[in-house]
Amino acid sequence: MNSNPSALNPSRRPRRAGNRPPRSANWLTFVGAGALVAIGYMDPGNWATALAGGASYGYALLSVVVISSLMAMLLQWVASRLGVVTGRDLAQLCRERTGRHMTLFLWVTSEIAIIACDVAEVVGSAVALQLLFGVSLTAGVLMSAVGTFAMLALQRHGQRTLETVVVALILFVGLCFVIELVLARPDWRAALTGAAPSAELLRNAGMVWLAAGILGATVMPHNLYLHSALVKTHARCATDTEIASTLRGVNFGTFSALSLAFVINAALLVVSAAVFHASGHRTVTDLADAHRLIAPIVGSHWAAILFAAALLACGLSATVTGTLAGQAVMEGFLQIRLPRWQRALLTRALAIGPALIAVGLFGQHGSAQLLVASQVVLSLQLPLAVVPLIRFASDKRLMHGWRVHGVPLVLAWMCAAGIIALNGALIWETATG
Repeated sequence: MNSNPSALNPSRRPRRAGNRPPRSANWLTFVGAGALVAIGYMDPGNWATALAGGASYGYALLSVVVISSLMAMLLQWVASRLGVVTGRDLAQLCRERTGRHMTLFLWVTSEIAIIACDVAEVVGSAVALQLLFGVSLTAGVLMSAVGTFAMLALQRHGQRTLETVVVALILFVGLCFVIELVLARPDWRAALTGAAPSAELLRNAGMVWLAAGILGATVMPHNLYLHSALVKTHARCATDTEIASTLRGVNFGTFSALSLAFVINAALLVVSAAVFHASGHRTVTDLADAHRLIAPIVGSHWAAILFAAALLACGLSATVTGTLAGQAVMEGFLQIRLPRWQRALLTRALAIGPALIAVGLFGQHGSAQLLVASQVVLSLQLPLAVVPLIRFASDKRLMHGWRVHGVPLVLAWMCAAGIIALNGALIWETATG
């Protein structure tokens, strides 16, 4: 445990020269961090789970998207609060407050989750490149690796440049899905009904599998580590007023970006339900089939072009999230810092192997199955990040007057219990099915 009292008590940390708490006029500085987190909620894994869920079950799984998004907002709020108040990220606190073996276990499982997410981004980007330019999936996998380094190269011009590009890509994806919704003409009354949870979610093995995938694609464990790491640079406040001002700015960036991510995720499932489920194409599970069918069904070739372009934008920008999260996890748990290009090379190398095997053996259908399975892996790993996060954020000795308590704490533990229950149902259905 850190023996420096000023590191544990924000009110006793000295203010560094030239650093001022953010004013409302500067709240846009927090949008970048929120966007880097939010783009992880729109990666190709989300596309695969939403596509399969909407095509197979119509609007019924929209309730899972709603609940998962609300859970994500709450848990990201907790993670950002932890980073601002303590000045340390979740991985650092796990290292300081758990034993060596537990630290190594949490690091390994976090890396597995990051690799699973990275596989989804590699495969999704490869599929998008194939749809847009006609390249093979194998070539697309390799080209996506180049795209990662191109995105990270933007940081040479400053972090703000990278954040601006990511925000622009998110807005582009949002615009694409506004047009897709207009073309798809969904049944909004049925969609509203689907936003209410149903008991069938835990009785139907197929729905449980996809619900776990949607949960893992929405509430992503490595995003909790990343968010606390991104905002800890703002932990330079000397008074309660300054802490409150900083938290307001961080919350603004978090909730605005994640609200847009929720709208896009919901639009993904609604479009799939309106286009494929309603037309009887209920076995559409991969992105290539969706791209091939969407234009003739809705009657516009623009639907297919925008679908592929938005997928590529999500896949390439999400690679940044995975690389930054991997860096934060490795540095926090092991105190090892790698240059971003080395970290990107490491995660890409580990992700390209499974991606190449899947597309080589099974083609597009194998890639679709891999995408959904990668999100289920994230769901299974999620409690290992959520439980320590809630424990630390509610610790009065660590957080002092800024600890999470009352209704938010109850809701956070309910989220953890719900995640564990869904994972338990998934394991049970898999074992008995």
